[in-house]
Formats: sequence, C-alpha cells, structure tokens
Amino acid sequence: MLAQIFELSAELVEKSQAAGLTLATAESCTGGLIGAAITSAPGSSKVFLGGVIAYHNKVKINQLDVDPEVIRTQGAVSGRVAEQMARGCRSGLGVDIAVSVTGIAGPGGGSPEKPVGTVWIGIASTSGVHSSKHFFQDMTRNKVRDHACLAALETFLEHLT
Repeated sequence: MLAQIFELSAELVEKSQAAGLTLATAESCTGGLIGAAITSAPGSSKVFLGGVIAYHNKVKINQLDVDPEVIRTQGAVSGRVAEQMARGCRSGLGVDIAVSVTGIAGPGGGSPEKPVGTVWIGIASTSGVHSSKHFFQDMTRNKVRDHACLAALETFLEHLT
C-alpha cells in the first residue's frame, strides 16, 4: 500500500508540475497523511502549497469556511462538508486544485447510516466542486486512513487529466 501511495504521489507531483498547477489538502480522518505523501515526492515544493488538518469541526468552520448548519444537519462526514472543505481550502490557500477528506476511521464512531469506513472525498478546481463517497469495509483504523489517502491521490490525478 505504501509503495502505491508513494508512486501516485510522485506521479501527481510530476504531472502537476508539467501542467503548472498548484495543490493543497484539507484533511480530517487522514490527519495529514495526504500532505505527507505528496511531500515525500521530489519536486513537491514546486506544486504543493500546504494543507489544513481539520480534525475538529471548529477548524472546519473557522479555517475552511464550512457552514455549521451543514455539519449540524448532514454531519461532518458528508458530501456537502467534503465539498465545502475543498472549496475553502482552495480559496484560503490560493491553489488551483484542493482535495479534502472526511470520514470515520474507527474503530468507534460509526452508525448504521454511516458505518466505520465511510469516507467522503471532495475536490475543488477550475472545473467546479465535487465529492465522492467511499466505503472501506472491515479494515483497521490505519487501513481506512491509508485507503482514504490513496483514493484522494487518485482523485487529484483524475482532475489533472
């Protein structure tokens, strides 16, 4: 898994550099793993401006401009929150593309509606803001986080092509 993450990170940095695009991350359940993966690639300082670890809802609201009413009605783990996190990150850090991740890594915190392993990934770019739901079933906390990181890197790459 780590080899795949590092391979995708290197590809992302290379393609972003070739396209002249800047990147940033807004991370909740991954706690900085995506940013760490990207910065492991040579040349990342030319494209990766930074990230926000928005683990607590206060950070989502105050730093990423997530609407507290959306958190109250839909929960922090939702497509709308992922989209607002990505939009706020892109705007706040002044980048071309921002990705966000919010989810339930476990082992606790899940519910029948949102079981452990539920992850939303948001992306904000010049083509708009989108989110996608992922479910990483029957995995440890660290595996959920690793898979979310991998999915976020794949999402970044999809929006470069």
